[in-house]
Amino acid sequence: MSEDERPLERAIELNARTLRGLAHPLRLEILGLLRADGPATASGLAGRLGESSGTTSWHLRQLAEYGFIEEDPERGNRRDRWWRARHQYTDFEFGDFLSDPAHRGAMGAFLQEIVDIYHRKATEFVTGAAGWPREWIDAAGMSDRLMWLTAEELTALNGELEQVLDRYERPRREGDTSVVTQWQSFPRRGREPKGDKS
Repeated sequence: MSEDERPLERAIELNARTLRGLAHPLRLEILGLLRADGPATASGLAGRLGESSGTTSWHLRQLAEYGFIEEDPERGNRRDRWWRARHQYTDFEFGDFLSDPAHRGAMGAFLQEIVDIYHRKATEFVTGAAGWPREWIDAAGMSDRLMWLTAEELTALNGELEQVLDRYERPRREGDTSVVTQWQSFPRRGREPKGDKS
């Protein structure tokens, strides 16, 4: 098994401490690249992100300090340090951060950046769609659906969607292409139909 295929731990649980470790948009981008594309150096990431290697090196050390990534001892040397992700994804419960105003603000900023990243990924696909074979264009999907559910039903729906994703998740095989799956499900404040005279 090559180091690129080394199995990652499933998830890291986000808490008040580790949230500080992700409290920068560039760190989220770096972590995303290490998870998606495998080990990299500060200079390699700098070239991809349009940053200086000093900047990416500092953010890599911060991500390592908070347990998101680690040095890859099988690669590089003292001058050419390689870094790898430790986990497949970051897990958290939004509600756990709502009681403390400081944590609520930090979580809000974190989630806003996540939403921006989701938007950028979808936009990259849409603007580059002409470069994909027709079979991939037909296989891709974008949709939304307004539903009427209880909180318990929404919890169950999200659990079932996770189970579907788990069924398809496996190590990379020859011929595979990296696929982004992203979904959001949340309550929406709308007009109340009762007493609406318009």
